[in-house]
Amino acid sequence: MKHTDIKICGFGGQGIILSGYIMGKAATIYDKKYATLTQSYGPESRGGACSAQVIISDSEIDYPEVLHPDILIVMSKEAYDKYVPGLNSNGMLIYDDDMVENSNKFPSGTKIFSIPATRFAEDIGRKIVANIIMLGFFTAVTDIIETKSMEDALLSSIPVGTEELNLKAFHTGYNYGLKKSK
Repeated sequence: MKHTDIKICGFGGQGIILSGYIMGKAATIYDKKYATLTQSYGPESRGGACSAQVIISDSEIDYPEVLHPDILIVMSKEAYDKYVPGLNSNGMLIYDDDMVENSNKFPSGTKIFSIPATRFAEDIGRKIVANIIMLGFFTAVTDIIETKSMEDALLSSIPVGTEELNLKAFHTGYNYGLKKSK
């Protein structure tokens, strides 16, 4: 039985909650697994601390809160400082190296992956898709959700007319992740 606790964190306006929603949807609807999503954000809609907690499991989930994530996806320095100390030993840290300076404050045995997601998003022409680049990267460096499932969940969760942009962002992160995970 596989059970994975994931925390995605950054600040409001980065699409953190949407990322968690897409991830959970991909796991449940398309991969036929169990998943929960809880979210936390400050009183500000943009710029405040924000996190999405996703649990993905092959069996029913009894408790929906992520206490010590197995995988931590970080998109801001503040989130890095706040959440890295709680990462499980032998966990995985995935971070946007444009937004986070890795200060090596993580448990020993941590697998570390970084991607310049914000820079890649700016190169695509829309900084707002950095979260989708991170989803692609996450998909490539983990074996938790099938690529096709993530693509299908993405396409069914974004506004009509943005499919090409979002798929390009997803594949940018995914292809970079394939190179980094070898």
